[in-house]
Amino acid sequence: MASIHREVLIDGTPENVWAAVRAFGEIHQRLAPGFVTDTRVEGDIRVVTFANGTVVRELIVDLDDEARRIAYAVVGGSLEPTHHHASMQILDDTENRSRFVWITDVTPSSLRGPIGEMVDQGIQVIKRTLDRDGLRPGQR
Repeated sequence: MASIHREVLIDGTPENVWAAVRAFGEIHQRLAPGFVTDTRVEGDIRVVTFANGTVVRELIVDLDDEARRIAYAVVGGSLEPTHHHASMQILDDTENRSRFVWITDVTPSSLRGPIGEMVDQGIQVIKRTLDRDGLRPGQR
């Protein structure tokens, strides 16, 4: 099993950053536009289309507003891991800054490289998007 753990600081209150992450059906608009080109919600499944053509079906496992954490698992699509579980959580860093934590566990270990690259690209786009969209104190 491979574990991919990434963190980034975002200039924005945890509440505002969480609002963008929590909108799990709007990834292509609010969280990672350009990196994700489409998102559809079908019950508790989120269908995500990436700019590189990868399409995944993600089961939403947990959406916890108190912990500001979403957990999901890839259960189908063009990426076919034996096991995939990921979570994104927004933590307090300073008064006006948030720590974005993204953890992905996947098997087989050979997927560490390709999924790690997607996570790295995604987290860069997320930071640019949330910083760019003015998620700073007093703004929404």
